[in-house]
Amino acid sequence: MSAPATLALLDDEVSRCRACPRLVAWREKVAADKRAAYRDQTYWGRPVPGFGPADAALLIVGLAPAAHGGNRTGRMFTGDRSGDVLYAALHAVGLANQPIAVSADDGLALRGTRITAPVHCAPPDNKPTTEERDTCRRWLDAELALLAPTLRTVVVLGAFGWQSLLPVLGENGWDVPRPRPRFGHGAHVVLTGRRGPLQVFGSYHVSQQNTFTGKLTPAMLEDVLRAAGRSAGLIDG
Repeated sequence: MSAPATLALLDDEVSRCRACPRLVAWREKVAADKRAAYRDQTYWGRPVPGFGPADAALLIVGLAPAAHGGNRTGRMFTGDRSGDVLYAALHAVGLANQPIAVSADDGLALRGTRITAPVHCAPPDNKPTTEERDTCRRWLDAELALLAPTLRTVVVLGAFGWQSLLPVLGENGWDVPRPRPRFGHGAHVVLTGRRGPLQVFGSYHVSQQNTFTGKLTPAMLEDVLRAAGRSAGLIDG
């Protein structure tokens, strides 16, 4: 299968993928059973494509859509508490036009920033298998290839995204050191290669497990996003 020529075509193809039987069954079961609070809503129930402009300088890489968040609304990190934390931080540093994300038509826009994930379907217990990650990898590979002309910086939320992303960067024109850089909150590495320099930042994931316990605070997240935005030329100072 040839790679899509534009991000719009890529997003359309992603949304129609049925490559992982376990994920297809789970996302559709959740969409049919629904959570009581959303019983009157029509769930998206499909793979969730990336969100943000096609000429983004900054890419944020998460893990996978939440069952009653992105899998319900059809947009990354939208309609769940993890998204509440992420978009509030993006707004605080000037990379989003509003601090809330409740639905795909709520008017949210990102400035020079795109959000994606290594796995585009909601997995049971928020835990995709390595086989599912590897099957979904072609979408991340295609997305990076399309973003490469303008991409300057990546923020990775969590170790799963970090481990998923680095090999794909290595196949898309950036030289990844060996041994590979280790993930950690505040990790920062500059990759070189034929694509030019790419700055990669690490942050703890915006999961409730991290935000409710204080392992990741809004200030910690804003610090990483602000540094990344500056390196991408999106934030002054």
